[in-house]
Amino acid sequence: MENELIVLTGVSGAGKSTAMGFMEDVGYYCIDNMPPELMTTFISLLAKGDNYPKVAIVADVRSSQIFQQLIESIEEIEKYNYIVKIVYLDVKDKEALKRYKLTRRKHPFADKFNGSISDAIAYEKEILSPLRAKADHIIDTTDIISPKLRERLSQILLGGDKEVMNIHCMSFGFKHGIPAEADFVIDVRCLPNPYWLESLRTKTGLDKEVSDYVFSFEESNELLRKLIDFLDFLNPLYIKEGKSQIVFAIGCTGGNHRSVAIAEALKEHFSKKWDNVSSHHRDIERK
Repeated sequence: MENELIVLTGVSGAGKSTAMGFMEDVGYYCIDNMPPELMTTFISLLAKGDNYPKVAIVADVRSSQIFQQLIESIEEIEKYNYIVKIVYLDVKDKEALKRYKLTRRKHPFADKFNGSISDAIAYEKEILSPLRAKADHIIDTTDIISPKLRERLSQILLGGDKEVMNIHCMSFGFKHGIPAEADFVIDVRCLPNPYWLESLRTKTGLDKEVSDYVFSFEESNELLRKLIDFLDFLNPLYIKEGKSQIVFAIGCTGGNHRSVAIAEALKEHFSKKWDNVSSHHRDIERK
């Protein structure tokens, strides 16, 4: 049986400490800020026994010369019967700056830019880009509170049988930006909008009245059927290629009505076929 190594990396302030705490809770042996040049030796020692089947290592810009050495270490580690996955946590610049101001922590590159956190964040993202491109999973934590981050990590890491796809159906509002973690972005602004009915305006797609309204139109039902046919075709192909998690992001104008109803309908359909299906409505509380 192959063991698992998770390399947890990403932008400073994106939630790596929170993520590591969760991984410890679910049985991962976690190491923070290990120099990349020591990773292969460390894993080779663990591989001599069977006490550490699940290992997580946090690696970020605190380590010098991280990227090339980290990639080389990952290639070496795979010889020791460990499956290696990279989980990259990202966050938008504005939110990262806000978090640093709240915590008053010093950014690792602050001195390089005479204390400018904005410049430090931009530089950090630039040098992290090669590692981000190699990530198996990218989670944008800009709009995710700690419980939701733990939920997303659970979906990614605890999916059980690797042949079972982890499907995440999320809704969002285009006026608030497109989710960075989306594999597919589906625009449902073409459907009749419940917002223009005063009786439905303050409700959401989770309310039966709104859902009934959305699906009272044949175009809504036809769109759903076409989406289901399309996604049912794709999911087995992704599994065949070794992908174990996919995020379908359904967007309407504000993320309260149509996108929520469609996302929930997709979740209901997928739940009949797959074990690990979840939904998240990013902007449902926004006005």
